[in-house]
Amino acid sequence: MAKDQHKKKQQKAEMAKFRRGLPIATRKIQDKKLKGKLRYTEKIVKEAQENAAKINEWLLPQEAGSLEPEGMEETWRYNQRDIVAAAPTGALHKAFDLNLNELGPYRLGFSRSGRHALLGGRKGHLALLDWEKLSTVCEVQVRETIRDVQVLHNETMFAAAQREHVYIYDKRGIELHCLKDHTMVNRLEFLPYHHLLCSVGKAGVLRYQDTSTGQIVATHRTKKGPCDAMRQNPWNAVICLGHSDGQVTMWTPNLTTPAVRMLCHYGPVKSVAVDPTGRYMATSGADKTVRVWDIRMYRPLHAYDTPAPVGWMDISQRGMLAIGYTRRVQVWKDALQYKANAPYLNHEVKQGLLHDVAFRPYEDVLGIGHQGGVSSILVPGAGEPNFDSYVANPYQTKKQRQEAEVHQLLDKLQPDMIVLDPEGVGQVAREPADVQKQRQMEAEEANRARSKARREKAEKKTKMKGKNKPTRRQRKKQQNIIEERKPKIKASMREQGVSAERGHLLKEKKEAEAKAVLESVPRALHRFYKK
Repeated sequence: MAKDQHKKKQQKAEMAKFRRGLPIATRKIQDKKLKGKLRYTEKIVKEAQENAAKINEWLLPQEAGSLEPEGMEETWRYNQRDIVAAAPTGALHKAFDLNLNELGPYRLGFSRSGRHALLGGRKGHLALLDWEKLSTVCEVQVRETIRDVQVLHNETMFAAAQREHVYIYDKRGIELHCLKDHTMVNRLEFLPYHHLLCSVGKAGVLRYQDTSTGQIVATHRTKKGPCDAMRQNPWNAVICLGHSDGQVTMWTPNLTTPAVRMLCHYGPVKSVAVDPTGRYMATSGADKTVRVWDIRMYRPLHAYDTPAPVGWMDISQRGMLAIGYTRRVQVWKDALQYKANAPYLNHEVKQGLLHDVAFRPYEDVLGIGHQGGVSSILVPGAGEPNFDSYVANPYQTKKQRQEAEVHQLLDKLQPDMIVLDPEGVGQVAREPADVQKQRQMEAEEANRARSKARREKAEKKTKMKGKNKPTRRQRKKQQNIIEERKPKIKASMREQGVSAERGHLLKEKKEAEAKAVLESVPRALHRFYKK
């Protein structure tokens, strides 16, 4: 009995997620017909909520977790030992440290599914890891400085920004391409829906290269000197660059000038991070502040002061903000929409100074790159608990991966479709108000001229009552045709000996004979002859 009641409470809680406003109160409605219709509508809505709750239970079985303090406790006081001790057995292997003291500091990046991680050591060490199995897929020593690494459309290919150029490798560590157009690159980004590899570096030149065709799509000169902060907006694929003058510029391939310029700090911008929903952007500067911006309206929301300039930032799938400075990593929960009073988690790296932070997709894990190697810590509630296998499947087979590659190429978007507001793509663009007003005035002028011409034509026309009816015109045409044919018909009838006037048969010979007979007969006998 208690289980049934608990199950009913859970169902009600699930149904409450899909409720759209309060139900309609039909008790005081006097009209029976209206009351019956409203009750039927409410019944349909309730059934829809129940079905949606059932489907949600089947398709989204997992729920995001979080740290729940007791009493006066604060979550930022918990260390990784406490969290690992309380975590389930399956999550224990996700928290670890890789000691790579000789080849650091390290940059790291994850594939879209979060299954594979790419590590790039400053002294030439490249490694592709299966983060789930904790095994090495490939490892290569390029013997050059590595400034940044980036996984491409899947784990079979990745790019590395080396000392002079950008190189592309496959999952076996074999060099596939050398992109000589990308020189002295500091940061790399990959746009998965457009298959574009973006780079910016010491020359301050932003380049877009299509990895499916190998062509350079666009090259933009920022004219702001070396750039060391770049991040894409996952919602609209706009590239955000942080410059030394405190500005953040937003770029698209089809514009040679930045679509947006924002003055975010009074000193150099150190790092940029964008929310997956495309609503919020976090920036850090040399002025020891972290500022949160609403990039829908391009206005600041709030700011956080830090003991040292924040050089590394990332935002998780569920909106947690990770910041790193010196040896410390802080994770802030609900810090974008509202201003948080205290961090969610604190972690101190003992192996060396920080060099990168990145959340692992679909997992409550934060990867940290530092001078001593790579560390992985648990952040409860950071990742999306349910994945879409059509978008990113951590457990896909080789055949599924091949089919996904084909679908990605077929569904690839063109670079021209990268705009600030992607919802406007496919809609009819409205003309400016002054253009609409001018068109309306021209149309009204044309209508007035047409009406005036019709009026003048009607005034010039001679009015004849009843003489221009359609039936009269037809009868007149027919009469004209008959009158034209009359002379010919009369002439032919005369030739045939037929009277054209009355239409009787008169034979001239008989008339002559009868006349001769009458003349030869006495007048008294004329009455015996037929006339």
